[in-house]
Amino acid sequence: MHSKWMPTAVVAAALLAAPATRAADAPKKTPQLVEKGKASFTTNCASCHGPKGEGDGVAAAALKPRPANLLTASFKGGAKPAQVFETLGKGVPGTAMVAFKHLSEEERWGLAYYVTDLRAKAPKAKK
Repeated sequence: MHSKWMPTAVVAAALLAAPATRAADAPKKTPQLVEKGKASFTTNCASCHGPKGEGDGVAAAALKPRPANLLTASFKGGAKPAQVFETLGKGVPGTAMVAFKHLSEEERWGLAYYVTDLRAKAPKAKK
């Protein structure tokens, strides 16, 4: 006996089983992609993390816990581009860091590369 919902259930199961983007699927890091990440950072991240990523954005004082200093803090999910990409997609439980699934994967990769570049240029970054 087939239900009219059977095709919907099959599609939903296939979508759930589909692999998420992995590090192996990361786009090549290019200056254009990093620049896209920088623009996205200004729009989506700077209000909490500050314009330079130091955790001192205009909203930071109102948040508990305060946003991470992206230059020096240890990242719970790891600080490699693929790990930052994953954190952007999942958020950080117990903080104001929400999942940014509304951003395209390309934009999240740009953000991941931009943030890792910020850390690499910082004198005391914890790798």
